[in-house]
Amino acid sequence: MRITSFAKNASVAALLVGTVLSGQATTTTLGAAVVGVPLSFAGLAAPGPFTDIFTFSLPPNGGSGYTVANFTLIPGAYNTLLTTLSLFSNPNGILFDADDDFKGASSMPGGNSLALAQTARPAGNYYINVTGVTNGIAGGIYTGAISVTAVPEPERYAMLLVGLGVMGAIAMRRNKSKSKSS
Repeated sequence: MRITSFAKNASVAALLVGTVLSGQATTTTLGAAVVGVPLSFAGLAAPGPFTDIFTFSLPPNGGSGYTVANFTLIPGAYNTLLTTLSLFSNPNGILFDADDDFKGASSMPGGNSLALAQTARPAGNYYINVTGVTNGIAGGIYTGAISVTAVPEPERYAMLLVGLGVMGAIAMRRNKSKSKSS
């Protein structure tokens, strides 16, 4: 199981490095994602295959969602067929080294849009990889967004349960004292 996971990560990394070196690749730094405020991005690619990397950082205890969609500015002139949307953690901020870790992907070769949802991730550096093919005369345009939602910490659930327990104990005590006085 661990060998297949390593082989899968190694093949994904090799594919990414090969695609990045092919010339139709760009890397864009988006900055820090904020809970409740979508972090938007866009890509413009010449005709043919492309790979674009968008780096960003996530806040602690946030679930995250990623979307990307074809943006048809002028029909026939710009069209993007999206292939994959992949998420990687990147603890040291250096792309394509030993610490990059594949976290999930959405794929639909030739699709107009892709979406990926993730549960809470540790705070830190991440990047998404968008791949596809443009078949418009002038290439293709796409837009996307990264959304982060707050995920309550376990301590909050514990406090909630303690509060409910105290309220239940008070209610039971009142019921007992009403029963005795009747």
